Amino acid sequence: MAAEIRMRRTPPAGLGPMLGAARMRAGYRLREAARRAGINHAYLLHLETGQRVPSMAVATSLAEMLDLDEAERAQLFAAAVDDAGRSHPGRRSGEPESGLPMVS
Repeated sequence: MAAEIRMRRTPPAGLGPMLGAARMRAGYRLREAARRAGINHAYLLHLETGQRVPSMAVATSLAEMLDLDEAERAQLFAAAVDDAGRSHPGRRSGEPESGLPMVS
């Protein structure tokens, strides 16, 4: 099965600074916030510097851990993707949730 090549998504301009400000407001250092969210600290840094967009699973974890308000949650979930990282069903099993083989 050939690997599917996806274009890297560009996060909205204000997403990274909003996440960094929310983390500081919650009183967490980068490594502690990443540990509590269950992600690598380098990945969180990439999110905060606007280099990456989160998966829906990571966005949910961050929203809860950072106690984001409704506007911040809306911004985060609007940028999140459902086909990346932990939330991608093919990441674990090699097949999507539907049970149909992945198409490249």
